[in-house]
Amino acid sequence: MCLSTARGRGGRAGEARRAPHQLPSGRHGLLPSFVAANQRERILSAVAQAAAELGYVEMSVEAITARAGVSRRTFYEHFKNKEDAFLATYDALLHQLVMHTQRAYLQETAVTERLRAGISAYLQFLANEPEFARTCIVEVLAVGPRALARRNQAMRLFTEIIEDNIRELIPDFPRAAITAETIVGGIHEVVFNRILANRTDELPDLAEDLLTTILMLDRDAYLRQRTPEPPRHPAEAATPGGNRQTKRASGSGSGQPPSGPKDTGPPEDPGFDGQD
Repeated sequence: MCLSTARGRGGRAGEARRAPHQLPSGRHGLLPSFVAANQRERILSAVAQAAAELGYVEMSVEAITARAGVSRRTFYEHFKNKEDAFLATYDALLHQLVMHTQRAYLQETAVTERLRAGISAYLQFLANEPEFARTCIVEVLAVGPRALARRNQAMRLFTEIIEDNIRELIPDFPRAAITAETIVGGIHEVVFNRILANRTDELPDLAEDLLTTILMLDRDAYLRQRTPEPPRHPAEAATPGGNRQTKRASGSGSGQPPSGPKDTGPPEDPGFDGQD
C-alpha cells in the first residue's frame, strides 16, 4: 500500500469543489471495493498527517475526517476509534519503510555495502516523508501498549538484520545479539532526536557515521582474546611478568642475586713465559 500525501479539507455539505484525491459524489459507477479501498487509504494518510501536526494525544476523529475528506460515518465503517486507525496507519507506513530498506539492502553482497545501502535507504525514506517519520518514530510512543508492541517488534526486526551481519563479520562472536540490540537502540535514539527537533532533513547525512558504529567492532581485539598464549618456559612462568631468570646451582634458593663473573685480570698470552 502506498499512502497518498494529498491533503483534503473536506467538510461542508454541498461544497462544490473537491480535493483531487476525493471520489466524485453521487452516482459514479465505481466498484464498492474500489471506493472502500480509496476511503481507507485516505484515512490512513490523514492519520499520519494529523498525528504529525497535532500529536497523537490532541488528534481527534474530526481532525482525521477533515483531512481525509470523509464523513464520521465512513470513518467508523473502517475503524473503531482513533487508536485503531493509528495502528493501521503505523502498520502500513512500517511496511513501506521495511520494503524500501530491504530492497536497497539486498542489492548488495558485501557486508559493509549491504549495511551502507540499508542504512542510507532507511534514513532517506524518513527524510522524504517527515510526517510519516514523526508518526512512526515519535508519536507511536504516546499511543499505548498495542502500539509499543508493534514498535518493539519493528526494532527486533532491524536488530536481527544487524545481528546477522555481526555474525558474518565475526562468526564466533558470543555477544552478537546484545551488541546488535545496543547498536539498533543507539541508531534509533539518534534518529528520534533529529525528528523530534524537526531536523529530519539531516538524517541522510548521518549514514556514514551510523555505519561506523557497527564497523567499530574491534575484530582483532576479539581474536586476541580468543587466541590462547603459547606455553611459556617453566622458568618464565615462575616469575611475575614472565621475565626469564636463570638459576645457578650455587645461589639457588639462597635469596641472593646470582654472582657475576669474577675479575681475573687480562687473559694470559699463551706465548708469554715470563722470560725476556
